[in-house]
Amino acid sequence: MTPPPHSPPASLAAPVVELVNAGFAYEEGPAVLSGVNFPVVRGRAVALLGRNGSGKTTLLRLLSGGLRCGSGSLVLDGAEVAYDRKGLTRLRTTVQLVTQDPDDQLFAASVGQDVSFGPMNLGLPEDEVRVRVQEALEALDIVALADRPTHLLSYGQRKRAAIAGAVAMRPKVLIMDEPTAGLDPHGQERLLDALRRLREAGTTVLMATHDVDLALRWADEAAVLSPAGLRTGPVAELLADDALLDAARLRRPWGTAVARLLRARGLLAADAPEPRTPEDLDVLLEAAARPVTE
Repeated sequence: MTPPPHSPPASLAAPVVELVNAGFAYEEGPAVLSGVNFPVVRGRAVALLGRNGSGKTTLLRLLSGGLRCGSGSLVLDGAEVAYDRKGLTRLRTTVQLVTQDPDDQLFAASVGQDVSFGPMNLGLPEDEVRVRVQEALEALDIVALADRPTHLLSYGQRKRAAIAGAVAMRPKVLIMDEPTAGLDPHGQERLLDALRRLREAGTTVLMATHDVDLALRWADEAAVLSPAGLRTGPVAELLADDALLDAARLRRPWGTAVARLLRARGLLAADAPEPRTPEDLDVLLEAAARPVTE
């Protein structure tokens, strides 16, 4: 696949889906979210961060229609979502949520049957369903698992099968709750590679995660939940804000800490981008060690 054209700045692009002044409280409980404004812009990779209990999962379920806003509204392509059959079908063909535990979503006898469930429920012709299933299996690199019983899959394979089921719906926005949780480093890399391919094909990806290093490495934008509310912006900018990280009870990303050390020692210019991966650090150090020529 070839990379998509450069995405416009988030501030200039119309959101695909958006929470507008949204609030939510569970029955007989305090407000979990209040006055949340959260646009999800096409073509972006967004990391949603916050401490346990901050409302990340609730926010994801509001965006995907699994929960209904107690106040405010959910807007899809400029029109407020109606929570009737027609409105929710429209929403779920545009926005798909993958839960943290793949066993909450996998229920069919085989991977192929599970991935086909959503498109079949749309009433699509069998040929179209087969095309969508094949595309989703290829995107998640699990074609060889099509006939495998779901109960015989490894945890990482179940994660990718659950995501494939969402991808088969061809959503504009794919929302995932802690998708790398429980995966070993190799499994994480395979999943991130699959997400890269989805982004190149034009899918917007929103990921809730506790991993600030992953967020800095992977995302374009960040959304950070703290007691003060939701703050959004470029990932490198938000994850360099010490006050925000303290309020959200998040640690400093590795790349941010390394960049501060390099700048303190005169090895990184003040306006130079900070390293997001060890490979970035190697490039920076090689450049710093290279003699300056006239």
